[in-house]
Amino acid sequence: MAYIYKKIIGKKPYYYLRISERKGKKIVVKDLAYLGNSIEAVKKSLEHLPQYKDKIRKAYKTINNFLESNYYVDRITKSKLKKDPFLNKKLTEIEACKLHYLKKFQKQNPLTKEEILKNFIIEFAYNTTSIEGNTITLEEARNLLDEGKTPKNKTLREIYDLQNTEKIFFKLIKTNKDITNDLIIKIHKELMNNIDVRAGYRTRDVRVINANFKSTPAPYVKTDMGLLLKWHNKFKKKLHPLVLAVLFHHKFEKIHPFMDGNGRTGRMILNYILLKNKYPPLIIHKKTHEAYLKELRKVDKTAPQNTNKEDYFELIQFIADEMIETYWNIFL
Repeated sequence: MAYIYKKIIGKKPYYYLRISERKGKKIVVKDLAYLGNSIEAVKKSLEHLPQYKDKIRKAYKTINNFLESNYYVDRITKSKLKKDPFLNKKLTEIEACKLHYLKKFQKQNPLTKEEILKNFIIEFAYNTTSIEGNTITLEEARNLLDEGKTPKNKTLREIYDLQNTEKIFFKLIKTNKDITNDLIIKIHKELMNNIDVRAGYRTRDVRVINANFKSTPAPYVKTDMGLLLKWHNKFKKKLHPLVLAVLFHHKFEKIHPFMDGNGRTGRMILNYILLKNKYPPLIIHKKTHEAYLKELRKVDKTAPQNTNKEDYFELIQFIADEMIETYWNIFL
């Protein structure tokens, strides 16, 4: 497989067309051509390598992903961002995603935008429901949400799970309401439509399986949600939107305000905070499910009002990586 390799010498980048091939039991890596020291030079060089035309074509998606993401990273680097202690080096990559999202994606033809968003929502619905035990595959999810084909041998609960997720996400993309108890309860209710009739904040205690914390006792759920919303309003202009979204997500999951559907609701609100702040949405992937839960558990013992970098740094880095992977694989 061909790809672009970037080498830094004395703070200056040098780009090479590199190929990685399996020969027997070994992986052999070889540089095919030097491409220049800027993204613009790389693009021009790739047009004048007829001897590697087939290899470049086969690796088009990988190469194009690299070129676009690095072009926007370079633009952000030149803007000299103010440092963020929570995001550290990831800040540049996150802002590159946002810049492309606003300057390139949002200016696409409306039909193209709709197709890309539809693809994102299918992937999001599949992953967020799979984390909660839904057994519908990605291919089945795509057939269901894109073509209306009902998967065989799946429960109605699993089917509604995906359909509800798609429906509410499209709604949230088109709204800009403040985050309130009413909005959170509405999001949860629509996500659980035809799945669980218990609407509103819970009035009974719940036990969170495999957690390092005890969820808020039932009589104090409304109080703790009120405190969380006050925390959000206090920090929404002080924290980077991704940091705000991640911290809100963790604090929400610790309260566990509903009898069921807390994870799905929490990940939906995480994305709503990003969208409200003009950042692209993200997917926490099924393949990183265990790592996601592990990072959440690391901060389970933190106090509700805690915003310490030391406690949340690893969780934020993990979700920042999820955003970067999501964005360049889907929105490009």
